Amino acid sequence: MVERCECVVVGAGAVGLAIAHALAATGREVIVLEAAETFGTVTSSRNSEVIHAGLYYPPGSLKARFCRRGRDLLYPWLRDHGIEHLRCEKLVVATDEAEVDQLRGVQARALANGVEDIRWISADEARSMEPEVRCLAALHSPSTGIFDSHGYMLSLKGAAEALGAMFAFHSRVASGSVREDGILLRVETGGSVGTNGTRGDESFELLCNIVVNSAGLGAQALSRAIDGLSPASVPPLHYSKGCYFSLAGRPPFQRLVYPPPEHASIGLHYTRDLAGRGRFGPDAQWVESVEYTVDAGRAEQFYASIRRYWPGLKDGALAPDYAGIRPKIQAPGEVAVDFVIHGPETHGVPNLIALYGIESPGLTSSLAIADHVAERLNGA
Repeated sequence: MVERCECVVVGAGAVGLAIAHALAATGREVIVLEAAETFGTVTSSRNSEVIHAGLYYPPGSLKARFCRRGRDLLYPWLRDHGIEHLRCEKLVVATDEAEVDQLRGVQARALANGVEDIRWISADEARSMEPEVRCLAALHSPSTGIFDSHGYMLSLKGAAEALGAMFAFHSRVASGSVREDGILLRVETGGSVGTNGTRGDESFELLCNIVVNSAGLGAQALSRAIDGLSPASVPPLHYSKGCYFSLAGRPPFQRLVYPPPEHASIGLHYTRDLAGRGRFGPDAQWVESVEYTVDAGRAEQFYASIRRYWPGLKDGALAPDYAGIRPKIQAPGEVAVDFVIHGPETHGVPNLIALYGIESPGLTSSLAIADHVAERLNGA
């Protein structure tokens, strides 16, 4: 038996939740399909929980536009929904002359992206703000913050449900096909438990007018499983693992402290949670599969990198914490790639939007991405 649905969003991470809310706000009937047991269990819950100001990204790119706009939307959302957050500010620090040159590039990109409150400060001013930091110069970003990402996602889910959106967890889209009357999705569920204690899988089919593929690490696999979508339009997927180490003892900084960005990440930075606990990361390690163990041996690289801007880091102060996987489109050694958001003009399927490579600053950008998707589907 085939059920009919106006709009399906696949994936209940922060971006999928924001899209579901944006589409439900237009009056559409929305169902969110999520393979996991609840929302935000993958990329959205394995990050730094930072509200990025929009410093690093090439001017005019989707990352630059959505981060800047997303930041401006996110702070009011958090305030209006009572979600804990803190505009804690950030220093991006240069510890040698080469990094000073990199810092000037970051400043130029930030200004081009409309981040007008970014400010170049001297080493003395940086130390007056953060006495334990070591640098030759720094950029001060007063718009950077941290927030409760789980509370944020819960608020998005609640707001979407208040507008009529429905959520189906343990619901994996196994395949799909393009038909004249819509997009047929075949969904497998794993929520039923038999009398012998084993979990039994069931399946159903949904015929949809609109599909949004916001499946994160699974977005490419989902698109390739839809018969009628051009396989040539699906970009590659590469896994970049990022590990975090927690800091024992008194936190050294009140603000976030970042080195200049690296090729595959924005550097081994210091961040904190809303309780004031400190941590460092993420690093960048290309891997072949999704797994989240943190190798304690990687701490050696952390100590060396962190001591460039915090010489006071003591031996034994770092402990393995958690890891996440970035859904990279570029391969190791290739130039960084922008967010990719494909519509019918690219893949040939009417009323289907597919999102790929939504890594950092995807969390900050989520509300802006949602508005963009809703606008592209306007009138669909």
